[in-house]
Parts: sequence; structure tokens; C-alpha cells
Amino acid sequence: MSKTQIALIGCGKFAHGHMRSIQEQGDRTEVIAVVDIDETRAREFAATYNIPHSYGGPEALFREQHPDLVIIVSPPGDHFHHCIEALEAGSHVLCEKPLAGSLAQLDQIEATIQRTGSTCTGVLQWRYGSSGQHVKRLLDEGALGKPLVGICQTTWYREPAYYEIPWRGKWATELGGVAMTLGIHAMDFFMWLMGDWDTISATVGTLDRDIEVENVALAHVHFSNGAMASLINSAVSPHQESYIRIDCQQATVELRHLYSYRDESWTFTLPPTELRTKALKQWETMPEEKPATIGTQLASLLDALDRSEAPWPRVDDVRSTIEFLTSLYKSAFTGQPVKRGSILPGDPFYMSVNGKTELA
Repeated sequence: MSKTQIALIGCGKFAHGHMRSIQEQGDRTEVIAVVDIDETRAREFAATYNIPHSYGGPEALFREQHPDLVIIVSPPGDHFHHCIEALEAGSHVLCEKPLAGSLAQLDQIEATIQRTGSTCTGVLQWRYGSSGQHVKRLLDEGALGKPLVGICQTTWYREPAYYEIPWRGKWATELGGVAMTLGIHAMDFFMWLMGDWDTISATVGTLDRDIEVENVALAHVHFSNGAMASLINSAVSPHQESYIRIDCQQATVELRHLYSYRDESWTFTLPPTELRTKALKQWETMPEEKPATIGTQLASLLDALDRSEAPWPRVDDVRSTIEFLTSLYKSAFTGQPVKRGSILPGDPFYMSVNGKTELA
């Protein structure tokens, strides 16, 4: 089997993590080129990892190289354009979050996929943990009973120096605040576990730091199955934690960690007055552990490409997460609940998540 030839766009901090994930794949991959707007940084990155080619922009990359897969690790405001450029060049795409800054951009990406036949997916690695997938199966099969109440909490801390990078803290270049760029991991995972949502009511605020975007976002969500949930996102919490709790009719499942979970991160609790042995036995049938990392997602993506299949999650699945986040912002900025599926072309929030930023 031939190696998948990979190019990286963006050589900042997170690109090193992606290189480690690529190296985990062994002989399946070969990184042939890197791109960064800072050509010196691109050359230094290439030298560090013995990558043969480096460029200062995607145009030169696609003029000279033909990568099978492009991994986009550039600042968020560039994601959409880099996705389109890679797809037009005939490459498959794995893009860091958020995949795009609006539903309009996501729909353009989907149209480009349909026209070119290339594939595109976003980095949503929490879905790929084997224990998370185990919980998803139990919920879908009804083994824990109907979900009733949920909590999704991302309480992280980003000091003022974090926002000194010029593109951070601005709607046009970061594409959102704590909900869009940090809380997206837990909220995507939580919404995937819980199922279709119906209505969201939210509020956001910038409680500290000299930035445009929010660093606190709260929401109440009603789901189509009748469940209710509370979501909190913060970038000003010194005690950092990622926490998910789902109370079902027959059991409570909880997940406590920070940036990546393992099997031991989960807690399973039965009702105090009942012994649900069937639910407990199903919970204990954990599969062989795979961590919730980019490396696990990348391995799955390579498997899909080997089978000539579109990697999961597909753009329409990523779109559901961006629609939820857009609805969160719309509710916060209008002071009104927002129903799923109500943000359509012609709505200013269809064009950008805050309803007013013009995205280049």
C-alpha cells in the first residue's frame, strides 16, 4: 500500500502536535511539504522534521506538489480559504476547529466537495475515544434508559498573554470566543452523545481581558427527545476542568478531564435504590482503549481513505455543530430562544456567527 502524502498548512504551536500524530501512523504517511505565511518559520519547521519542501503560501504548494491529504493548522480566519484551495487542488482535507466561520462558508465547502470529489473533515477528536464511542452506543441502544438531564462544562483559563497573538480575540480572525474556539470540543461531543437538539437560550459576556469576543458563554438547551441541559464555557477559570454529565433513567455517566480523556476519566452511577445489573454489565463491556486524540482520528481518516470512503465526521455533521454554536450566539445577541434549523440564507447569522462580522 502506498504512503499517504501529506502537506501541512500552518507551522505554529499546534502543528507540532499534528506532526506527532502523523508520526504515530508509522509507514502509512509521508509529509512532503509545509506552508506558513512566515517563510522562515516554514523552513525551520521543515528542517526540524526533515520535510523536503516548504512554502510561504498555498499557491506555490499546489503549483509544485500534489498531496493526497492537506492538514490545515492555520489561524481560524484562514481555514475556509485554505479548505477551498486544497479541495480545488484535488487533495483531501483535515482542518482544525472551527472548520469555518459561518454556515454560508460550510455550505460552500460542501458544494466544492460535491464538485471536486475530494473529502473534507474537521478535527473533533473527542468523538474518537473508544470509551466515548462506547457511551454513545449505550445511549443509542437505550441501555441506560432515556436521557433526562445533562451538564456540559468547559472551564479553562487563558491569561492575557494568550491574546497577544494578533489574530486572537477578534471576530474576523478567531471567528468567535470561548464557545467557538475552546468549548467547541466538549459541546460537539456532548451534543453528539445527546442527540438532536430543539431550542437553545444563551447569554455571553467578556468578563475580563481586552478582547472583542466573549470569554464566558452560558446556555440552556431543550432536546427533541425531551431532555434538558445546561452548558457553561469559560476562559477565565483558574481551576480548569472539562466535565460532562448525563443523567438517564437507569444510570448517570460522568466524564472529568481537561484536554483528552481515557477510560478512567468516566464514572458510572446506578440509582441508589436499584440494582440495574443489565445496565452495569453493558457499561463494563468497554472495548480496547483508544485515546481521544488527533492521532486516533487521523488513523481512522487514513482507514477511510484506504477504503475510498469519506472520513467521518462529514461536513454535514460538522455543520450541525457550527449551526448549534451559531444559534448560541444568535440567542445571546438577540435575547431570544433559537430553534434548530431556523438560521437560513438571508439571516445575517447565516453569514457569520455573530450576525455582523464580514468574513473575507
